[in-house]
Amino acid sequence: MYNFILPLLMAAPEAGGEVGAGSLLSSFLPFIAVILIFYFLIIRPQNKKRKETEKMLGALKKGDKIVTIGGLYGTIQTVKETTVIVKVDDSVKLEFLRSAISSIITQAKEEKITANDNDNAETDKEKSESGE
Repeated sequence: MYNFILPLLMAAPEAGGEVGAGSLLSSFLPFIAVILIFYFLIIRPQNKKRKETEKMLGALKKGDKIVTIGGLYGTIQTVKETTVIVKVDDSVKLEFLRSAISSIITQAKEEKITANDNDNAETDKEKSESGE
């Protein structure tokens, strides 16, 4: 069995012992394909998201409703160079790094959050009435 496979693996060199352009291209083609796949599936989307985040953090202003990476909702009271002061409740103000802000809540997101909270409250009320 090895007598048959070994000669196939040891292909005869081309005339003159030089490596042809076709074989060189075919040997590097898989590496080029992997690099292109990594670029389009990982590197490019990550750079795009990073630029959008930097743009969003640069556009923060007083009165914006935000969500932190920890999940806290609040309204920006003061914007400083590297930090923001967020009003969470009537008498609670917290200072966060700008990088700790996950997103700015737009009107559509706010309506969706309010609708979900109302649905959850109704479900809890129904459960308490039914004795669960």
